[in-house]
Amino acid sequence: MKTTALIMAGGRGERFWPMSRKSMPKQFLPLTGTEKTMIQSTVERILPLVNMEDIYIATNREYFALIREQLPELPEENILCEPAAKNTAPCIGWGAVTMRKKYGDAMMIVLPSDHVVRQPALFRGVLKSAMRTAEETGGLVTLGISPKTPDTGYGYIQYDTEEGTGFESAFKVKRFVEKPNLETAKQYLASGEYLWNSGMFVWKASTILNEIKEKLPGNYELLEKIEESIGTENEAETVEGAFALMQSISIDYGIMEKAENVYVLPSSFGWDDVGSWLAVERLNPGNEMGNVIKGDIVSVGTSRCIVQGGKKMIAMVGMEDTIVVDTNDALLICAKDSAGEIKKVLEVLRAVNRTELL
Repeated sequence: MKTTALIMAGGRGERFWPMSRKSMPKQFLPLTGTEKTMIQSTVERILPLVNMEDIYIATNREYFALIREQLPELPEENILCEPAAKNTAPCIGWGAVTMRKKYGDAMMIVLPSDHVVRQPALFRGVLKSAMRTAEETGGLVTLGISPKTPDTGYGYIQYDTEEGTGFESAFKVKRFVEKPNLETAKQYLASGEYLWNSGMFVWKASTILNEIKEKLPGNYELLEKIEESIGTENEAETVEGAFALMQSISIDYGIMEKAENVYVLPSSFGWDDVGSWLAVERLNPGNEMGNVIKGDIVSVGTSRCIVQGGKKMIAMVGMEDTIVVDTNDALLICAKDSAGEIKKVLEVLRAVNRTELL
């Protein structure tokens, strides 16, 4: 069976403002200490498993040129430009019918474009196990990250530690749970029954389409219309009309939380979802004062700060636990414990019609 990959690259990366913008969101930026952008790194780490011609990118229309520029070897027809943002279930369904049309059926690896994996060889080994699990069980397989801390920034997966598949270290999923408060997260960690929800999946195209047909029948009918139109002169018009009518829903809410044949592989391969500026601190070593600095920076009596400089020199005196990000047209100064509130700045900018800064 053909192995394919669908990489989801339509997000805005608003918690990385002001560097991440609507016109250049974080997946197209080199935020992880290398020259490669996040989407380039995502493609690179799966190439030993998936041929470039079998990799598909689901994104927004406005990012088509960026993807062509950053992934010039990717076939142009493999860029699925959604005419409207309808969350992950519709874009995954579009990818699945595209693969069914082309290959009859295929093994699908579904990945976000903005994660970091520090141990790519180990990651590919887990993906191989997940593919074998998906083939043997005919189920939906997800990768769960073994938690090291009671983190409140992730959703969790509870799994049956005793009901394994008998191979590949995969276990039956009991339930998906939302981001918990700290006390609940501590309980999850202590129980040994919970994993962080990575948002990475492996399944056969036929398997996920059967689930969509059962649980989101309206979307499935529209996906069938898209499938029929692929390769015809009506394809773009059909996709446009279908997305206008499709229910906007995530794959977690629409399918994973309702499905019964869901399996998880407890995993540890140096994963980080790079969800906010705090990830920069996790991914890059700090200096002797615990500062993670990039650019022309002078620091005096400053500790545990994240500083991303621009064209001008930045002097910091007596600062602690602060994020500073300088760009051509905006400067962010934020307490580290308020990093989750950065999106509220964008809400204010929209309210006062400062769209040039979004």
